Amino acid sequence: MFEKILIANRGEIACRVIHTAKKLGIATVAVYSDADANSQHVKQADEAVYIGESPASQSYLQVDRIIQAALDTGAQAIHPGYGFLSENDQFALACEKNNIVFIGPPVAAILAMGLKATSKALMEKAGVPLTPGYHGTNQDAAFLKQQADGIGYPVLIKASAGGGGKGMRLVEREADFLDALSSCKNEAKSSFGNDEVLVERYVVNPRHVEVQVFGDSHGNYVHLFERDCSVQRRHQKVLEEAPAPKITEEKLEAMRKAAIDAASAVNYVGAGTVEFIVEQDGTAYFMEMNTRLQVEHPVTEMITGQDLVEWQLRVASGEPLPKLQHELSIHGHAIEARIYAEEPEKGYLPAIGKIHYLHYPEQNEHVRVDSGIVQGDEITTYYDPMISKLIVWGKNRDEALVQMHHALGHFHVEGLGNNIAFLDRIIRCDSFKNAELDTNLIQREDAFLFKNIRAADTNLIITAAFTELLSRFQHNQTANNPVWQNQSTWRLNQAGLYPIKLKLADTQIQVNFRAVGDQFIAEYQDLKLQISGQLLNDNTIQIDLNGLKQKVAFSRNAQALTVFSNAQNYIFEQILAKISNEDDAGNESNLKAPMPGVITKVLVSAKDQVKKDDILLTLEAMKIEYTIRAPHDGVIAAAYFQAGDQVKAGDELVEFEILAENVA
Repeated sequence: MFEKILIANRGEIACRVIHTAKKLGIATVAVYSDADANSQHVKQADEAVYIGESPASQSYLQVDRIIQAALDTGAQAIHPGYGFLSENDQFALACEKNNIVFIGPPVAAILAMGLKATSKALMEKAGVPLTPGYHGTNQDAAFLKQQADGIGYPVLIKASAGGGGKGMRLVEREADFLDALSSCKNEAKSSFGNDEVLVERYVVNPRHVEVQVFGDSHGNYVHLFERDCSVQRRHQKVLEEAPAPKITEEKLEAMRKAAIDAASAVNYVGAGTVEFIVEQDGTAYFMEMNTRLQVEHPVTEMITGQDLVEWQLRVASGEPLPKLQHELSIHGHAIEARIYAEEPEKGYLPAIGKIHYLHYPEQNEHVRVDSGIVQGDEITTYYDPMISKLIVWGKNRDEALVQMHHALGHFHVEGLGNNIAFLDRIIRCDSFKNAELDTNLIQREDAFLFKNIRAADTNLIITAAFTELLSRFQHNQTANNPVWQNQSTWRLNQAGLYPIKLKLADTQIQVNFRAVGDQFIAEYQDLKLQISGQLLNDNTIQIDLNGLKQKVAFSRNAQALTVFSNAQNYIFEQILAKISNEDDAGNESNLKAPMPGVITKVLVSAKDQVKKDDILLTLEAMKIEYTIRAPHDGVIAAAYFQAGDQVKAGDELVEFEILAENVA
């Protein structure tokens, strides 16, 4: 076994590899860019080597720097993770030339499976079933059209070197083929430097199922069953589960055998994934082989009880496979959800910025979280915006669905957009619950996923306002004299009336609380409800609302209160009473960016005279627009930003001078 390995990756997968290496007593070396200097994989590794600037092209894709880091630190092997250089034959070759073990397949296997057309020709010889189509090297446009006409429309044109949905065109009519071919080739050339394509029959309502395979240097091959990855958006996987539901055992066994045949055809060593496009009746066709560990490998680990990274390390060090086929079996059902900093309702736009509050669900034998992100970390534009992977296990699929719904409800992110609520809606939609799976599921369930988003109900609004009330009380308490423990100081005014004003989306809300003994009457619209409770910590409140007791999770900062309920975030902007001149004299905090955001309007420039409370500029952050106002009558000495500029928390937005007559 190795004594030290280098991990040529970052984030979640680097942390995942470090976890297993520590278990085996193997020292680890991390590599990092400028953006990752304080990342978790750097902190968890035994050593860390700087390899370049933040863009991946200047750091994680620099083969020479990574090889040199391994040589300098005495690492005997390199684990490539997934993405970046994991399927790069030149990187594997560089490892070989420098006597460093590449924890992955042989260079020949990477080359054989790297091009779709080449791999399909090999698979055809090995007897692996292929989607009807043309997989040859003749790229003449007229010839390819002739092949498509013979296959019958609709057909799919796919870049031979493609992946991730790029270089792919669906053609439904003969008349559209040549234009689609030209467009596909152009994109393939731009994205992969190779414009060769293949043409296949388009499978209507296909499922995407993949089989986990392993080979060793002793000629042994096994599969560790399959994963269904049909739930996708723009050809990117969203949810994965194992085993694949609603496919007969006979069809599954045929698929598993085909995967073993595919691996043995290229003398495969290590972890690999054979992907199939599957008809609704379970008939499978070889699509491609990923010559690396997959993002979704944890669901396989959950149903087999095996550590696939440990298998990789043992096989790469020359050991035989830890188990043979007859020793492997399926136990229960597992589902994985990819938690992303993105906004599904806005076309899946990545959400960039700092995570102000992050709470993972409790981990146990049923719930697992794989992540390289902690509270306070920043999601940047340089890398994939995945926050973590959430994996759950149940004795059967129904139990796993219950576990996933519960875990998503206890997964809280505040500070930037995320897809937690969207994932929860997917697992609750009829198609997914009933395992009616295909790659069009998200589009088919559009009305449920995007047009049926839960609005905040009355109880939640009152709960939010009560949370804000107690938070303000706590903020004003003395260290030894909590407000709510001293009845004489409990009331902040003679009437015992506490109005709380909040803003949810574009709606202003006011809830009045009247103190009655040690409880309150909440008055909202035409309702009057009895409420009491206490803050258990900075992020949990326990309330009793008209006899219903519950704990509610929240996050609060100077600008907004976020309440977490049923996997959804409800962001209530605070509307605070104005402070006096005496309170804010000399206080410039209201002229600084409260959090990362984008300047939307700048209404002043240098030398402008302004009156107290004049709006100087507006800032959008956390989906909320904040107004920055003049604290006094004064003059703008300088305005540092323009509309459209991004700012960081604490950035000074304007330089303000108080008029002489206002200075005491």
